[in-house]
Amino acid sequence: MAEPVIGIIGGSGLYEMEGLTNVREERVTTPFGEPSDAYVLGRLDGHPVAFLARHGRGHRFLPSELNFRANIYGFKALGAQWIISASAVGSMRDELRPLDIVIPDQFFDRTKGRVSTFFGDGLVVHVGFADPLCPHLSDLLFAAGAEVGATMHKGGTYLCIEGPQFSTRAESRIYRSWGVDVIGMTNLQEAKLSREAEICYATMALVTDYDVWHDSEEDVTVEKVVAILHKNVATAKAIIKSVVPRIPVARSCVCAEALKDAIITAPQAISEVAKKKLWLLIGKYLERRSP
Repeated sequence: MAEPVIGIIGGSGLYEMEGLTNVREERVTTPFGEPSDAYVLGRLDGHPVAFLARHGRGHRFLPSELNFRANIYGFKALGAQWIISASAVGSMRDELRPLDIVIPDQFFDRTKGRVSTFFGDGLVVHVGFADPLCPHLSDLLFAAGAEVGATMHKGGTYLCIEGPQFSTRAESRIYRSWGVDVIGMTNLQEAKLSREAEICYATMALVTDYDVWHDSEEDVTVEKVVAILHKNVATAKAIIKSVVPRIPVARSCVCAEALKDAIITAPQAISEVAKKKLWLLIGKYLERRSP
């Protein structure tokens, strides 16, 4: 069995990965347009990885401007079976302090009209998403983080907001009353699309601030976030370097066959245009269902 490609999505502050060998860049053309940037391919401690700067190098794209479908489709086209996402978040709990790292296991959506599926236009697919993050990859990230000395927290709900503005005080206080743990602007769509692409996806949520709810802490600002990020990013890179050799070749989680019973549209009713556009994702299942 071929060694799996491990995808890495770098968020605010994490725009590249040191330590890669056999490095090359590849721009991937997708049916959904252009990804955020070229993918940086190489080997990390001998293992094949593909790195993408979520917001583009130089941080050029707002969260709502990201072409999530192209980004995840590009990873699929490159053979990625796993995606490690790193992103800055605000803490909604006292005990989740700046510089801590949370490995969430749930999402709550407060975005407004972002495209979150590859499907539609005559092809109906409903994947299971009750547990939106890969438990196996999440466990590996948590263990690696503990070993490199990071203050880790396992589990929790990531509230995804539209942005690009930070929360109002009223919003921040209401979100806290809902029992969420961290707040960010990007990871939910990545998780949904990774599940549809049958890619294992997990998040390293890098805590940079307390949003605007904390009475004894300064309100979140870009300057404050960036200052904390420089420290957080070094830890995130250490975790990635530690976890990559632990990722197995074979997968036994639900992520690996998320589409198996999720395609509702009858094969004969799927247009040739849709089949061609999405064959990378659905081809193996249509072949099995052919008469």
